[in-house]
Amino acid sequence: MNSTDDPRDGSGTDAAGVSELQALAAELRRMNGEINRLVHSFAQAQGLHATDVQALGAILDADAPLTPGRLREHLGLTSGAVTACLDRLERSGHIRRARESRDRRVVHLYYEPAAKAAARSFFMPLAEAAAGARSASEPQELEAALRFLARMNGELAHMQVPGR
Repeated sequence: MNSTDDPRDGSGTDAAGVSELQALAAELRRMNGEINRLVHSFAQAQGLHATDVQALGAILDADAPLTPGRLREHLGLTSGAVTACLDRLERSGHIRRARESRDRRVVHLYYEPAAKAAARSFFMPLAEAAAGARSASEPQELEAALRFLARMNGELAHMQVPGR
């Protein structure tokens, strides 16, 4: 692909492409705002910070048990901020820390089943909204949306963020 075809540099994008990108950005911001509204409501109901809920999501979605260091990298926080976050989550019964390896310095983080069930119950309206949107979509649309979101998340994961 040459640079005039690369939508990231904006130079080769025609008016329709710019309009589509702007519409996509607006819809992503709207969805992010709605999800943030739910996250903040859950955090308040649980006596947590919004960052704590982000940490819970990272722990839940991890392929393998996270360590505090990997969580720190994921969230872009200082070691002290992650320690405070984990302390709140542990005190409130959302996570447990475990030393399972021969190296007792390695700590793994686990989402407690009862807390996971409480979160699942709280976020049920989000799951129902997703199910409603899914039922109104063709299978090809869903497949395309999943591919796009996976690519978007990949791009975001590799993006350099100032101060990180």
